[in-house]
Amino acid sequence: MQKIAVPLLAIVVFLIFWEALVWINDWPNYKMASPSDLWPAFWKFRYLFFDYGWDTLWRTVVGLMLAVVVGVALGMIMGFSKTMRDALYPLLVGFNAIPKATVVPIIALIFVGQHDLNTVLIAFMISFFPIAVSVSIGLSTLEPEYRDILRALGASKMMIFWKIALPKTLPEFFGALKVSVTLAFIGTNLMEIVSPHGRGLGALFDSGKTNADYPLMFAVLIALAVLGIVLYYVVVVLEKIFAGWAERYD
Repeated sequence: MQKIAVPLLAIVVFLIFWEALVWINDWPNYKMASPSDLWPAFWKFRYLFFDYGWDTLWRTVVGLMLAVVVGVALGMIMGFSKTMRDALYPLLVGFNAIPKATVVPIIALIFVGQHDLNTVLIAFMISFFPIAVSVSIGLSTLEPEYRDILRALGASKMMIFWKIALPKTLPEFFGALKVSVTLAFIGTNLMEIVSPHGRGLGALFDSGKTNADYPLMFAVLIALAVLGIVLYYVVVVLEKIFAGWAERYD
């Protein structure tokens, strides 16, 4: 009960503070929309929010799933081979250092008209790096004593992976996945905003900006935050199922 009540209380306090800040400074809604301005915008464009929100969500999830597959594969390659780790790390770090906002127009030009593919690609590109690094670190720091003992008992490399390496890596993997969830949403919305014929909450935000509809813009930001929180807690549930043993209790 406390795990539900405390976050909800924090959200309520944040909204009250936001409303009070706008009221005290007497800001018009074209400068800073208040929480009380958002519900009319939600209601007015409710069908677009549901329709575009679904577009944003499924593209983000697909991009994130692709990031998990590629990130885990790269992490395993780097984790089990020092040579591959030395070879791939500089490339991954350099790629991750490139601002993805500069990559978005390039992807949009390469795959003209393929908005779904473009959006999934950007979500993937911006979110796979933490997963690859976390899996690589988890596997490369595996204590050699465990390997030696299992090998002495006749265990195969596959058994060592399933019994020791994989469980040890799961906490790091889920920690990185929580970060990747938010990054994937950033990538999705970058493409939705830039694409001239895009759909999704990013396109709705861009429409609000074009029409100077600031309550709509802030409502889109809140909708994105809600989707991000929902997806984050989906990861939390999966973490409890597959790596709940690693959770520490005060």
